[in-house]
Amino acid sequence: MYFIILATDKPNATQIRQQARPVHLDYIGGFGTQIVAAGATLSDDGTAMTGSFILVDMPDRGAVEEYVRNDPYVKAGLFERVEIRRWRKVIFHPPAE
Repeated sequence: MYFIILATDKPNATQIRQQARPVHLDYIGGFGTQIVAAGATLSDDGTAMTGSFILVDMPDRGAVEEYVRNDPYVKAGLFERVEIRRWRKVIFHPPAE
């Protein structure tokens, strides 16, 4: 089932994000197709990362919570807030790569 993980960075956390990013990318890479889409959220002008958006396909909320608990960004203290929401696909048109 699909879940959205929406995380908001703490203020002035750019250095934390940069330091934890390589380990975070390795971590999410280990989940293969369970990570449907992922990336940083940006300021309106696109110059600053403000958080993270991850769309996952996992068996249940418990699996998503475990994923979040073990995310290197979470362990590094990057986020001010993390929301997990169940998502129902109505329209989804991923771009061809």
